[in-house]
Order: sequence, then structure tokens, then C-alpha cells
Amino acid sequence: MIARYGKTGEEVHGQQPGSVMTVEFTLNGQNFTALNGGPAFKFSRGLSLQVICETQQEIDYFWEKLGAGGDESAQMCGWLKDKYGLSWQIVPAVLPKLLSGNDPGKSANVMQAMLRMKKLEISKLEWAYGG
Repeated sequence: MIARYGKTGEEVHGQQPGSVMTVEFTLNGQNFTALNGGPAFKFSRGLSLQVICETQQEIDYFWEKLGAGGDESAQMCGWLKDKYGLSWQIVPAVLPKLLSGNDPGKSANVMQAMLRMKKLEISKLEWAYGG
């Protein structure tokens, strides 16, 4: 669903009547609403969207698709910026378990491995945990 700015409130919101105000969309069953606040509001690294992936194939797919045309210098530890400047975290579903396991030493090894990666690789993270 797309909602558009009207003439009402133009002196406050400063947007041209008829321009897009909000867009509601669904990604993988999750509902989102995006607000066009205009050029005064910039993306920041304080906002990112997280994609939880079950397989390496999913990670590779989302990394390629979302990273296409993005800032490659911003890629680290499973984070990337898309061509619009929005930050994404492409995360294996197993990562929280590996980072908070019963053995702090193994979890520290996973953290060290992750910090050396751009795109996360499940097999290397599991290997770092000892499995």
C-alpha cells in the first residue's frame, strides 16, 4: 500500500503533494512500513535490517542481491550497505548459539573468526567453535 502526501500539512512536512509518504511491504512474511521523510533525514548505521539465513546458499543469495551496487568498503562481519545506503545484516541462524555457547573460549573463537570475515561463512564459524 502506498500513501501520498497531500496539501494538508505541507507547511510542516515540506513534501510536494502527491509524493510518496509511506510504503507498506512484506519481505519473507515480515511486514514493514517505510516513511519518506525527505532529504533532511539520512540513513545512519544506527538502523539496519537483519536477514536470518538457515543455509550458506541463502547467505550467498542475499549478500549478492542486497550488496549489488552498494558500498563494498562498508562490508564487514555480515554487514553490508545496499545501493541506497541502507545497512543490512546477513546472519546465519546458528550464530547466536555459537556466540553464547557453554564454552566461552569457543564462543570467543567464533567472534574472532567473524571479525575477520565480510560475508559470514557458516562452516568457518562452526569450525571456529570446534565442530
